[in-house]
Amino acid sequence: MISTKGRYALRVMIDLAEQNTDKFIPLDEIAMRQGISKKYLEIILKVLVKEKLLVGARGKGGGYKLTRRPQEYTVGEILELAEGTLATVACLQKGAESCPQRSKCKTLPMWQRFDDMVYDFFFHITLQDLVEGFFKD
Repeated sequence: MISTKGRYALRVMIDLAEQNTDKFIPLDEIAMRQGISKKYLEIILKVLVKEKLLVGARGKGGGYKLTRRPQEYTVGEILELAEGTLATVACLQKGAESCPQRSKCKTLPMWQRFDDMVYDFFFHITLQDLVEGFFKD
């Protein structure tokens, strides 16, 4: 399940992409447009800046902006940064300890296949696709 942190991270990234500017967008403006508390938004933005999806600037004229073009971001990378992992089960998370049941686990192939579908889905949708309403009927 994708948490509010992941959903809000996507909303923030879409918001910045829709501004279509090289100027920094103030935190207050993003928070107001998205209806997200500034405090919670700061937590999300900190992660996105740390991982270089965004750049931030303080002071007058400060705010946040994308580091790349919207078509160069995938939904998958944004969600993974916000969520930590998109793995369905703990044994498939990166760096997970090897499960003693792995060799005889009847469900592992199902979880692997499902995780592959999730990965293929989210990592083939770009931020630009969402901005353009790619999934509208």
